[in-house]
Amino acid sequence: MKSLVDHLSQYAAYHRDPRNIASHFIGIPLIVVAVAVLLSRPQWPLAGIWLSPTLLLALASAWFYLRLELRLGVLMTVLMGLSVWLGHVLAQQSTMLWLSSGVAMFVVGWVIQFVGHHYEGRKPAFVDDVTGLIVGPLFVVAELAFLLGLRRDLKEQIEARAGGVRVNPKRAAV
Repeated sequence: MKSLVDHLSQYAAYHRDPRNIASHFIGIPLIVVAVAVLLSRPQWPLAGIWLSPTLLLALASAWFYLRLELRLGVLMTVLMGLSVWLGHVLAQQSTMLWLSSGVAMFVVGWVIQFVGHHYEGRKPAFVDDVTGLIVGPLFVVAELAFLLGLRRDLKEQIEARAGGVRVNPKRAAV
């Protein structure tokens, strides 16, 4: 099994341009919430809990994150829980509101992602390894921790493998 550093280093190798990283701070949360919204229907009652595809996906994701590291795993589990909650709230609305909000967030999130990768000059990580889809949200949380001056040891290990974030990125032709 790959370690936390393995996963984040592999993902970070596709994300060394600060504009691309910045785009992920907006795009990935939009996509995660959109998936939670769209997968919150249907719902099935089971012992007083409303099961949905989004809840099952969030539990599997939490298990993945917790196996990698307890501290980040707990934080990711809380964030996934908030996404599930928001997804279930929107799933209770009219079909038009539920579907339009979920689809809009999903499309806008991916557009932002692809703009960031235009600046990067490299395709998204999930194209080469589908696990990039689950590592992406973890990458955003780790990058936020790095910006706050936290987890310097983890940042150093990732940068030793993937290289540092480019200080003066080249201007991409538009």
